[in-house]
Parts: sequence; C-alpha cells; structure tokens
Amino acid sequence: MASYLVTGASRGIGLELTKQLLQLPASQVGKVFALTRNELSAPLRDLLNKTPDRAFHITASVDDSDGVQRAARDVEAKLESQGLDVLINNAGTQSISPGGTKTATPEQLVHVFDVNVVGPQRMISAFLPLLHAGRQKKVINISSSVGSIAWAEKFKAVPAPAYKISKAGLHMLTTQYAMEYAQAGFTFLCVSPGWLKTELGGEGADFDVEVGVTELKRIILESSKEKNGKFLNIHVPGYEKALGQYDGGEVPW
Repeated sequence: MASYLVTGASRGIGLELTKQLLQLPASQVGKVFALTRNELSAPLRDLLNKTPDRAFHITASVDDSDGVQRAARDVEAKLESQGLDVLINNAGTQSISPGGTKTATPEQLVHVFDVNVVGPQRMISAFLPLLHAGRQKKVINISSSVGSIAWAEKFKAVPAPAYKISKAGLHMLTTQYAMEYAQAGFTFLCVSPGWLKTELGGEGADFDVEVGVTELKRIILESSKEKNGKFLNIHVPGYEKALGQYDGGEVPW
C-alpha cells in the first residue's frame, strides 16, 4: 500500500492524477495526499469525499517555505509512523512574453523560478526524511519538453521564455538529487506529460488531460531505480512524429 503526495492537486494534471491514483485498489495505493495552496476546489472536494479513508487534503503553497514545513508535519502525522513513498511535484506556473525573451521582466522570472524550481526544492528538502522512511523513495518532477535545451529550436515559437528557462533549471535540480541519492535507493525523475488541455495548456493543446495523466501514471508506477535521473516522455500511439515526439522515450536535456 504505497503513499503518494501530489502538489497542485486542485485542478488540471494534479486533480486528474489524484483521481486516477485513487481509482487503483487500496492494496496498491493506500493513501493520497492532495496538496493545494488554497481551500478545496469543488471537484477535489467531491473526489476526496468519496474516499475519506485514503485521501487527505493538505494546504500549503510551494512558494511558502514555512507552509511547506507545516505540510510535512501534517503528512507525517497522518502517515502514523510510516514513510512517504512517492512525491509528485506537479504545481507550476508560467508567464507569456509575446515580445520575446527581452520582454520577460525580472519579476516574471523570479516568480516563475520560485514556483517551478525553488518550489520543488522546498518540497523535496522538507519531505526527504519521510521519503527516506518510505519503501519506494520516488520523486517525480513534472516538467515539459519545451524546457529541453536540445529541442529549443523546434519550440522557438512558444512565447514563454521564463517557463522554458525554469523547466531547464528543474532538470538540473533533478539531476543533482539523482546523483546524490542514488546510493540511498531513490528514484528522481522528470516527466513531460505532454501538451494537455488544462487551464495552463489551453484548449488548443494536443490531448485531453486524461490522456497525458494516464501515461504519467503508468510511468510513475513502472519507474524504478534504473530510471533514476532520466527525463521521460509519454507515449501516445500515432503521435510519435508529432512536435512533442510522444514516443515514450527519453527527452534530451
């Protein structure tokens, strides 16, 4: 019975992932902690009410260090002397700069970095003791292929330089942890869930959120220590040659 914590669980990818995890048998997924920065959204409240013995709401914003520390204490209490198996850093933000990188203001860069890079750092450092005590010891950082430096040219038209830069930074953060904690049995992964029709992704995205999250869930469940330090893509048959190259392989850094 593995335990999971999902940040950014009030909507989009985080909400759907929480839902799909709770659809798995209790023998596979024992507890799911849904972390949101505000009070419960109506869809998340409905979901948690259906499984009150397995699903728990935790309030914290990933850009608030004290709040994240309190969240770690709350989760520890609810785990009842057991460890946390899987931390999924999904919460994120982006800003649009149609005029190019030169128009991305310092304030935009600082804010996006604080949520997309420092936020996962806050979560990982606060929850490392619980992850050490867990059996699976997995940390999944939700990223994007637009943060790939090797693929920068083909995503040149995406007008979100601060977002791209922050995801490249998240990749290095993941790599650092993967190297430092490999001997302790950890698995640190970056996963691109694809361009999905969420509030952040917009209606013009490639897939409905259920499609990307189903693949994301598969990657999380199948991941092992042999995948430590990888940047993985989802696989959607028929879309292997699409711009996002959804072939289930590794995304180049």
